[in-house]
Amino acid sequence: MVLRPEALAHPLTPVLRQVQADSCPDRLNFHCHTICSDGSLHPEALAAEAVAIGLEHLAVTDHHALAAHGAIAASLVDHRQRGAATPTLWRGVEISCLLEGCLVHVLGLGFAAEHPSLHPYLQGTSVVGPALLAEAVVGAIRAAGGLALLAHPARYRLPHQRLIAAAADLGFDGAEVWYDYAMQPRWQPTELVCEAIAADLERRGLLMSCGTDTHGLVLRGR
Repeated sequence: MVLRPEALAHPLTPVLRQVQADSCPDRLNFHCHTICSDGSLHPEALAAEAVAIGLEHLAVTDHHALAAHGAIAASLVDHRQRGAATPTLWRGVEISCLLEGCLVHVLGLGFAAEHPSLHPYLQGTSVVGPALLAEAVVGAIRAAGGLALLAHPARYRLPHQRLIAAAADLGFDGAEVWYDYAMQPRWQPTELVCEAIAADLERRGLLMSCGTDTHGLVLRGR
């Protein structure tokens, strides 16, 4: 399987091509939350933690919300003006959808701001009806110029092998590979599961992502 041309040309794609088991939580984090959805960190606090850790790339993926992005971007500008190294900030969101009749989450990364295709999905709650189908969500993310990745494939009621196959058939650009399914105090990827998902994605030629899925007060943990 070959990535679609738009995904190949996306500026985030070369970064995701570099994702490895040890990329998170100290270099890359493409899945975390703030008080703008169901997280505990204020956007400014999350930005400060990202700077303190030394992250190189960051996406905040609140559920059905983009409210934190502007505050984090502004906070990172303040840190840069004070001489700190700051991560590249990518626009992100986590959207619920139905895939194979199973409720799953999709990470939309690197999309354009305020694109009308995503408007229904940024109202703070999940949509209903046909817009809830995975193909509709992926289409909306694509229309906004973003990448669509299946979040934590091994957390659902259906096997990750079946969900990844279905996601690939629908044109997902990849999946979140390195994830702490054991939810340890300090994030660590769950080796056997994550390695199996990585092998599946590599065989399909799809993109791999990683993230802490932080909901608490420590960006290095869940």
